[in-house]
Amino acid sequence: MADIFRGADAQPPTPGRRWSEFRQSPLRPAVVLTLILAAAAGLFAGSYTFAMADPTPRSIPAAVVGSYEQARGQAFLDGLEKALNASVKVRRCGSLAGARQAMDDQRVFAIFDIRDDGRTAVLDLSGASGASVAEVLADTAPAVGRRTGVVVTVRDLNPLQEGDPRGLAIFYISLAAVIIGFLGAIQLSVHARDLTPLERMAFTLAYALLSGFAIAATVDWLLGALDLPFVQSWLILALTLFASGMVFSMFNTLVGRWAMLPTWGLMVLLGNPSSGGAVSWPLLPSPLGEIGKWLPPGASVNAQHTAVYFRGHQHAFPFLVLGGWTLLSCAVFWTWRHRHPGGRERRPASAGP
Repeated sequence: MADIFRGADAQPPTPGRRWSEFRQSPLRPAVVLTLILAAAAGLFAGSYTFAMADPTPRSIPAAVVGSYEQARGQAFLDGLEKALNASVKVRRCGSLAGARQAMDDQRVFAIFDIRDDGRTAVLDLSGASGASVAEVLADTAPAVGRRTGVVVTVRDLNPLQEGDPRGLAIFYISLAAVIIGFLGAIQLSVHARDLTPLERMAFTLAYALLSGFAIAATVDWLLGALDLPFVQSWLILALTLFASGMVFSMFNTLVGRWAMLPTWGLMVLLGNPSSGGAVSWPLLPSPLGEIGKWLPPGASVNAQHTAVYFRGHQHAFPFLVLGGWTLLSCAVFWTWRHRHPGGRERRPASAGP
C-alpha cells in the first residue's frame, strides 16, 4: 500500500532527465543521422543546381588574329564583349599558328580570325575544350556579326568524339572513380576492420587499379563511348580512386565514424560540381571555377580530358594535385594510424597457439 501512495506522489520526469535519457538511448544517433541526411540532401541539390543549372559566361579566354584593329573588326569584338557581358578575355596573337598552339595547350577556348579589313571573321572553336563554351560562342558570334556587318564562319577544329556528343563521358567516369574510391574505403572499414594500416593501403591500391581498369574497359571496349589512350586513362582513374579512398581513410583517423561528412563535402558537394566536367570552368561561378582545379575531382577531369582530346599536350598540374592529395592523405593516415578504427593486435612471438 505504501508503494501505491509513493507512486501516486511521484513527480513527472523533468526536462533535464528526459534529455539525459534521450542522450543515452539508441534514438539519439538515429535522430542526428536523420537531420544530417536532410541537410546533406538540401546541400547536394543546392550545390549542383548552383553550379550547373544556369551556366553563364564569366571568363572565356580567346585568341584574336588578323584585322582586329580595323574599325569593323573592333566593333565586332566590342559587340561580342557586350553580348557576353564582358566575359570574353581577348588575347592578341601574332599569328594563326601561335593561336592554334595556345588552343592545343588549352590556354584559349576560341580563335577569332578577323579578315578582309574586318568584313569577315572565322571563329575557330574547340568543342573538346568545353561543349558548353563552344555552344555559347557559336550561338553568340554570328548574331553579333549580323548586327555589326561582319560575316562570321564557325568551325570546330577539335570536335568531341561521336560516342560523347555532349562531352559528359569524361565527367561520368571521373565521378565513378571518385565515388567508388571512397565507398571502397568505407567498405574496407566495415567489412575488413582487422586489416593493419599497411594492408589497408595495399588493398585500397588494389581495388583502385582493378576498378580503374574496369571503368576504362567498360567505357572504351564494351560501350565504345570514348576512344581512350587506355593505359594513361586507366592510371588516371586508378590514381583518382586511390586518392579518394585515402581521403576517406585520412578523415577516418581524424574524426572517426563521422568521416563520411567531410569526405562527402569535399569530394561530392564541392569537388564534383566544380570539376569542369559537366559545365566548363569559364561558365561556372567564379569561386567554383578556381577551387575546382585544386580538388581531386577537378584534377581527374582535367587530366583525363587532356589525355583523350589533347594528346601530346598533357600538363603536370592535375597530376601534382592528385599526387598532393594522395601524399597528404597517406601521411595523415600513417601518422595517426593508431587512431583509425579497426586493426588487429599482433600476438607476441612467444605466445602459444
